[in-house]
Amino acid sequence: MKILLPPSETKRPGGSGAPLAIDSLALPALAAERTAVVTALIGLAADPAAARRVHKLSDRQLGDIDHNAALGSAPTMAAVDRYTGVLYDALDATSLDAVARRWLDRHVWIHSAPFGPIAALDAIPTYRLAAGTSLPGIAPLRRHWALATSEAMAQDAPGFVLDLRSEAYVALGPVPASVPYAYVRVVTGEGRALNHFNKKAKGELVRALAEDRPRVRSLAALQGWARARSIIIRQAEQAGVLELVTET
Repeated sequence: MKILLPPSETKRPGGSGAPLAIDSLALPALAAERTAVVTALIGLAADPAAARRVHKLSDRQLGDIDHNAALGSAPTMAAVDRYTGVLYDALDATSLDAVARRWLDRHVWIHSAPFGPIAALDAIPTYRLAAGTSLPGIAPLRRHWALATSEAMAQDAPGFVLDLRSEAYVALGPVPASVPYAYVRVVTGEGRALNHFNKKAKGELVRALAEDRPRVRSLAALQGWARARSIIIRQAEQAGVLELVTET
């Protein structure tokens, strides 16, 4: 099983890892697309006024331009530790033991705008780039990433994909039709969709999977594990969609 997670706008600064090595990231077939976006981000950062306009930065966010300028030389840390915010706070990967973290690395792809899907422990610097940004010198990110990312996923050929991404990141790389997958949305018991608690529930789900490390090769196996954990994952009316039910 592979789990697809969205990134987060908020990120932990710093790091102690060596600078970004694009050829070391998961899904190496995406190296050319990654290099093009990173190069464009560094080039844009050389014009702070343009960078502020393109990234729609507030005064408080201007330091993100410096982060992009240093993408090729800044220290790195594991992607799952780099991202913060509701989902990643609930996942709390830094508190997991080494075995659980290795499980995350094998089973989780975090889909970022500059790097595409990367493994949980892939080392990345902090950066600024949202899925909907129109980056100079790059085709719209959806067009730049979608086909290449879907093809790279197909080459990796996971047995089953659990897609926890937001719609903006699904558009940057749809799971190919050749790969069995289910898209997850979070709802209350009455079926009402959630926002803040959507992210929290997804983080808690991935943490529970990392702690238990079940062998999941199908939707039925996932639902069997969930029942044993008292987690409600049910089929939605829409084909290919699962509902993760939370009481909050």
